[in-house]
Amino acid sequence: MRVAILGLLVGCGTPVSQDTSRPTCNGHADLCDRPLDEVRFAGTHNSMSSAAAGWLAPNQPFGLTRQLEDGVRAMMLDTHSWEGSLYLCHSSCELGAQPLDEGLGELADFLAAHPREVLLVIFQDDISTEQTAGALEDAGLSALAWSWDGGDMPTLGELVDADTRLVIGLEANGPPPDWLHHAWTLFYDTPYSFAEQDQFSCELNRGEADSPLFLVNHWLSDPISTPALGAEANATEVLLGRARECEETWGRPLNFLAVDHYDQGDLFEVVDTLNGL
Repeated sequence: MRVAILGLLVGCGTPVSQDTSRPTCNGHADLCDRPLDEVRFAGTHNSMSSAAAGWLAPNQPFGLTRQLEDGVRAMMLDTHSWEGSLYLCHSSCELGAQPLDEGLGELADFLAAHPREVLLVIFQDDISTEQTAGALEDAGLSALAWSWDGGDMPTLGELVDADTRLVIGLEANGPPPDWLHHAWTLFYDTPYSFAEQDQFSCELNRGEADSPLFLVNHWLSDPISTPALGAEANATEVLLGRARECEETWGRPLNFLAVDHYDQGDLFEVVDTLNGL
């Protein structure tokens, strides 16, 4: 996905010692009292593009369930209509495709099994709002979707307590229904076309700077993304350095840190560090 939400959004990362008598949110008790816009989520770009599933030029090593199990809490998913059915694909479904209902079912199963986890998802939607809403309703995800009323952000604990643990943005379309936010009303983001580290930028790309959530796109493609480039981009000094630079540039926390090849480098450790965990 050239860049898509949910997405979905906070990385569990490496467990830290904490008071186990306190309920947790996304794996950490300290996150429950934090507003959504003050939490950093470990995220993946083109989350459905999986080497394990045999996609050509994949952006990620594993499928959606494994990513969630590993600690990914924000995802970019691309939706397409192909051969009369709805799929998750990137650019061309000939390069790799997963039935949309199957992919959404993986998210639904994870949320059902982990009732204190919050996910962010941005869809690069090449299907209609009605098709997106129908697919999410059929998967049982619409009942878990949060709706922003334009006011202050809820805490993760409030999202968990209300069982509205899925934050959704659509790149092309938007409400109604009100839980299908237009991505660039809810988010703003950085550029995403970089071949070398010295090209990384924190400039405004899409959305407005007063949008409540901040997406940092952080991957290298020369001309495609590879595990070696993922290891370079996701190394602690590079990833943490860029994340801090972007936070300083905008004077606020990032929320969705999106990478390719999340298994390379130190994504989860960086997200934990940014969250003060």
